[in-house]
Amino acid sequence: MNATGTETATRAEEEVLTDLPWTVVVLNDPVNLVDYVVWALMKVLGYAKGRATMLTLEAHETGRCVVWSGEREQAEFFAQQLQALQLSAMIEKAK
Repeated sequence: MNATGTETATRAEEEVLTDLPWTVVVLNDPVNLVDYVVWALMKVLGYAKGRATMLTLEAHETGRCVVWSGEREQAEFFAQQLQALQLSAMIEKAK
């Protein structure tokens, strides 16, 4: 490490970069109606109705769907917002 701390800053930046991305996953929901799940994705993620519908149907047909990918803090926020609307949502490290 040099006197300016460049090595430490570089290592911290590399750790943050390798921590990306995280995904928000919505699980199939046998309780809520499709229209409600579509509305929730539109409200929380700002998606257009067509995209929200496509993601909702994917979750319904396959049991789960990745609805967003990016930084962990934002993923946690979106998952919490979806959970507050009674959806089964979680975050995972992208593969």
